[in-house]
Amino acid sequence: MAKIMHLRRLPARASGPVNGKVQRGTPPRRVPNTARRTREHLTTPEVERLVAAASRSGRHGHRDATLLLLAYRHALRVGELVALRWEQVDLHQGLLHVNRLKNGVPSTHPLRGTELRALRRLLRDSSSPYVFTTERKGPLTTSGVRKITARAGEIAKIGFPVHPHMLRHATGYYLANRGEDTRSIQAYLGHRNISHTVRYTEMAPDRFKGFWKD
Repeated sequence: MAKIMHLRRLPARASGPVNGKVQRGTPPRRVPNTARRTREHLTTPEVERLVAAASRSGRHGHRDATLLLLAYRHALRVGELVALRWEQVDLHQGLLHVNRLKNGVPSTHPLRGTELRALRRLLRDSSSPYVFTTERKGPLTTSGVRKITARAGEIAKIGFPVHPHMLRHATGYYLANRGEDTRSIQAYLGHRNISHTVRYTEMAPDRFKGFWKD
């Protein structure tokens, strides 16, 4: 006679709080960004403090400060930063060839004096095709960039948690506040859809400057 196997039924894993207590196995709820910070961009003075803080954060201070400076000046995403190669940097003509992720539009940006000096110093000690590298000469990881940014934010006493994408948003708001036209900002940020750019011009406070005369 065939033996009948009795399978013990396992209790179902809880999927939410029971009697006000979170059961084991329930993933922690994600904290909304609005609970961590009141805005998702940095102001220009905050960016300057962030870069200065990174420059004095350790033996890789120059690398970290240059990384944050380029992220801001060229609205680079984390993935674009870690993939940046020296072949995209033209130090003689002062140009940066930006390859965009997320189906973005590539473009060529001018490099200013501060960036050129920082990049030349970085290149002198480089033996990698990548601009931003680890001690082992491999490219930085996206996790590494997030840690660098967060640490610089703490040193600079920004007052809320800082993440790298806030630098890209900072670029958009800076250009909008300068009164640059929306199409130019769109091209600079690499947006295919202008609706992604309009949010910066909609939030620019300078367009309300003439409303009150006192």
